[in-house]
Amino acid sequence: RAAAFRTQIQSLRSAARCLSLHPVKREDASPKPGTPSPKIKNLVEEIAKLNLLEVAELNEQLKVKLNIKDVPMAVAAAPAAAAPAAAAAPAEPAAPTSFTVKLTKVDAKTKVKAIKAVKDLIPGLNLVEAKKFVEELPQVLKKDVSKEEAEKIKAALVEAGGEVVFE
Repeated sequence: RAAAFRTQIQSLRSAARCLSLHPVKREDASPKPGTPSPKIKNLVEEIAKLNLLEVAELNEQLKVKLNIKDVPMAVAAAPAAAAPAAAAAPAEPAAPTSFTVKLTKVDAKTKVKAIKAVKDLIPGLNLVEAKKFVEELPQVLKKDVSKEEAEKIKAALVEAGGEVVFE
């Protein structure tokens, strides 16, 4: 999950660099240097409410809209990886009618099948991201899904050689 956050953060930084090349209109500018405008504050609040899958989808949409190409990235420093993990740690308990699907293990012989299954189950995930996801288990695949959907996801991953638990 930390790798996915690093990828998302770097993509958003790329988008920010692209946006910084365009001049800012005076009415959109912050009142004082160092304080964000209300528009930016609202955007930050809305983005902070997104779950991991929604952030991945946002990232893909921004790449398309801003015409940003995927660039191989260097390994991030350990402290940078610890911050998103710490922010994601306090999880609220799910209601009995909704489940969190967690992929815990993948059989080495069927790893390729599992990668393809993960790619198919998470919208907007490319093959490289799916491979990283499978290599860094255990990982939460989906949150707040119905029992029926959780069972379908589990069946697809078990067929691909994965072990799944519900939380």
